[in-house]
Amino acid sequence: MAAFIKAISYYLPETILTNEELVKEFPEWTVEKVAKKVGINERHIAAKDEYTSDMAVSAAQKLFQENSIEPSEIDFVLLCTQSPDYFLPTTACIVQDRLGIPKTAGALDYNQGCSGYVYGLALAKGLIAANVAKNILLITSEAYSKHIQKSDKGNRTIFGDAASASLISTDGFAEIGAFEVGTDGSGYDDLIVKNGGMKSAKVGDDSSEDYLYMNGSGVFNFTIAAVPGLIDETLKKNNVEDISKIDWFVFHQANSFMLNHLRKKIGIEKDNFLMHMENCGNTVSSTLPIVLKEHLQTFKSGDKVILAGFGVGYSWGGTMLSVV
Repeated sequence: MAAFIKAISYYLPETILTNEELVKEFPEWTVEKVAKKVGINERHIAAKDEYTSDMAVSAAQKLFQENSIEPSEIDFVLLCTQSPDYFLPTTACIVQDRLGIPKTAGALDYNQGCSGYVYGLALAKGLIAANVAKNILLITSEAYSKHIQKSDKGNRTIFGDAASASLISTDGFAEIGAFEVGTDGSGYDDLIVKNGGMKSAKVGDDSSEDYLYMNGSGVFNFTIAAVPGLIDETLKKNNVEDISKIDWFVFHQANSFMLNHLRKKIGIEKDNFLMHMENCGNTVSSTLPIVLKEHLQTFKSGDKVILAGFGVGYSWGGTMLSVV
């Protein structure tokens, strides 16, 4: 049975962190340098008492309101997050209850990060194919700001908080195609929060490992090596022989420098390469649905759209959407 994206909405927290504000804290940088380096002018930050479940609920309620969807129609909740409310229970269970989704619905969290939306589409398509569910609420919700030290200018410049909600169903505006996925766990510690799980790295009073660490050069090198092959294999899986047959490309919005490097290396025309991060930053698993939502009016019937997610793990995933 075919699976489709039927609707997408997203939520951004009210608090905004601008480049001007960051430069006041880190005067060795300039507003122009930050904008040129990462392609981001501002990012939204979750309030002190605002958590992943709160953003997830806000995104889902927006989805329901904008598309006249009743919570009773949902029969499965998939929630991608690396900043859950609790170690246990799953945040998806909390969200199911707060949204009033039937108790007959399944609900689970999965921890996947930058490739999380593509993985969620694959899971949702599998649930539909197996006749487990017909209307799946796919949520991505990340409060990465709560993982970042105040003194960490690099990560504070890049990451923003956000949540998205998509309805994956047996009909919709874009059919979900075949998937290419991959994993290289040897790079696990290039993007990591070492403390918080059962294997704690904390020693004495050092709290630095309670926060996000990113080896920027390591992540960049991984991306440049892995993504061109991901695109090639995604095209093959979807029986597309020529990259010129693809109308639009939507990549994980890591930062503008990395994306422009990838675009040129793969040979994608600038006009076919969709981006949206200037006013929200790198929102981890929410970047792909945010770009899709912002460009829905751009797509027309018959268009083919390649989605590519990649990053923490290391993990990567790609698929093709065929616009109905």
